Amino acid sequence: MRTEHLSTHSLAAHTNRTEHLSTFYSVSSFSAMVIAGDRRGVRIAVVGDGGTGKSTLIAAMASGSFPDSVPPVLPPTRFPDNLFPDSVPLTLIDTPSSLAKQGTLVEELKRADAVVLTYACDEPVSFERVSTYWLPELRKLEVKVPVIVVGCKLDLRNENQLVSLERLTTPIMQQFTEIVTCVECSAATLYQVPEVFYFAQKAVLHPVDPLFDYKRHALTDLCVRALRRIFVLCDHDMDGALNDEELNDFQVRCFNAPLQPSEVAKVKTIVQQKVPEGVNSIGLTFPGFVYVHRMFLKKARTETLWSVLRKFGYDNDLKLRDDFLPVPSKQASDQSMELTGEAVEFLNGIFRLLDTDKDRALQPAEVDKLFDTAPKSPWNDAPYKDAAEKTDMGYISLNGFLSQWVLMTLLDPTSSLANLIYIGYNGNPAAALHVTRRRSVDRKKQTTLRNVFQCYVFGSKHSGKSALLHSLLGRLFSNNYTPTTVEQYAANVIELKRARVTRKFLILREIPEDGFSNFLSNLEFLASCDVAVFVYDSSDEYSWKKSKDLLEKVVRQGEITGYITPCLLIAAKDDLTPFPRAILDSVKVTQQLGMEAPIHVSMKLGDTSNVYNKIVNAAEHPHLSIPESEIARKKKQHNHLLHHSLTFALAGLGAAMAVAGLTAYRARSVRKKTTA
Repeated sequence: MRTEHLSTHSLAAHTNRTEHLSTFYSVSSFSAMVIAGDRRGVRIAVVGDGGTGKSTLIAAMASGSFPDSVPPVLPPTRFPDNLFPDSVPLTLIDTPSSLAKQGTLVEELKRADAVVLTYACDEPVSFERVSTYWLPELRKLEVKVPVIVVGCKLDLRNENQLVSLERLTTPIMQQFTEIVTCVECSAATLYQVPEVFYFAQKAVLHPVDPLFDYKRHALTDLCVRALRRIFVLCDHDMDGALNDEELNDFQVRCFNAPLQPSEVAKVKTIVQQKVPEGVNSIGLTFPGFVYVHRMFLKKARTETLWSVLRKFGYDNDLKLRDDFLPVPSKQASDQSMELTGEAVEFLNGIFRLLDTDKDRALQPAEVDKLFDTAPKSPWNDAPYKDAAEKTDMGYISLNGFLSQWVLMTLLDPTSSLANLIYIGYNGNPAAALHVTRRRSVDRKKQTTLRNVFQCYVFGSKHSGKSALLHSLLGRLFSNNYTPTTVEQYAANVIELKRARVTRKFLILREIPEDGFSNFLSNLEFLASCDVAVFVYDSSDEYSWKKSKDLLEKVVRQGEITGYITPCLLIAAKDDLTPFPRAILDSVKVTQQLGMEAPIHVSMKLGDTSNVYNKIVNAAEHPHLSIPESEIARKKKQHNHLLHHSLTFALAGLGAAMAVAGLTAYRARSVRKKTTA
């Protein structure tokens, strides 16, 4: 599947060969920089044993003639951007072969975009060294770039010992998949000298590896997913096939050149012969669409497939480029990212479209199908897996569906925006997300405009933190205990019944007891927190003391860093016999800190005491639940006393000045009368 062994084809013959399917992708004046992935240059290191012709090959390429003599190592040789069709500057790096200059060689290999590995066609030992030394050495140095194996001095090969290049190199190409092609050339006759560097540059600008799986001999899963997204975007009427008009629109969009009706008919005829299901009565189906692209890849026309992918925003990793993802920037760490109303409405529509049985729930297979046009399903791994509400059958509800997107937007806005685009969001990407107001401003204004609240959940082991998260997701209580070793999330919709029902998203973030110290070492860890809750087992003395200690540390950290956070105490396991001292101490602590009394819950009995609404209320009115330590209280009292004293002093000074002014006025009056 990799670029074929080139021993007889010239560059002109290779680039201009005609194929039946070439009419589908007419050569046109599309931007070379789009094709090249916006690269500013390609750097190719030429390596190999001494005497194999490295320097002579570079010199012949530069001068267009066979050099009489060359120095042991040439300086970097730069070529203009119009050398090859991709219009990207090329730099060739000659490398030393001696062990004394091994450091220079390694440095150049680390900087290279591709490697040309040479051997001498008239020296069989140098070819053996390609597989016994050079290729293993490149792997040892972790040089992960395309490799072009080049046989130099073809004109000197013994004609009595002819062996086809394919037969010679197939074994090493199977062993070393980093080899993209093998070429034979002659600097003396200039035979296939340009081809060497054309294919080296092409391997960088239009790599095969992201597109083709050598083990399966098929397109990679990432490539198929990208093509499926492109197909869906081009299937304007959503009938599962590209009709003639849609095919023509696709051609014009990618190559600025329309297709003639006869050309469209020819393409469909060829596809139908090879892939019967690739064409139906409407037009080209997705299997046919994939077949066309696979054929170009099979014919080493990687640049054609890449031009399509890059036109639709893909980079060399087959993910959307950064310029396709205009994520707004946060100006402060206490801001966060939310979906706009437009994006939420789009997601509601997507859910309705997938929910074909109208049961307001999506099966796992339906969710996976949603992400068929994305590189992968983003919700199969932590922290999103099991972080949203599901039915007893394991189906995700509308609330759970939206909550997953809200969570992803909060934690990874770039991934959220990318996946919105992958699944078909065609609005202005810049209008999908927005940055919220700073939390510090919300607390000063004593209100917030946020729709998403993040709550940190602290507490000791066995305190009931995980049960609090599970209950938010509507899961039944379980007596089976699994210790939390990494942070966990739970996200759901909270309905607040007021003059009208208000829907807010609540995200609970469970902090493991063992990870609290590392968490605390980050001075900005409270910046993204709307409410901190401290859960303790109301029947256990240690659990209460631990939560009290955590509360005090968080309060102190907030006062030091300025990220002052509303706090609530939650007395869990209220169905058990309470620890008497904990009851008294907890009430005392909340009174001292100016907090609400502890909220008693029993997840086992299903008694939540409306705790999630109380958390959201605390987030909406942050000034009401901010605890105040003794130190902060004394500081405030001191500042208040200082302010009062200063006000009194100023008032006294003002009175004194008034008396002095009155006295002076009276004195002037007496003098006037005396003078008169």
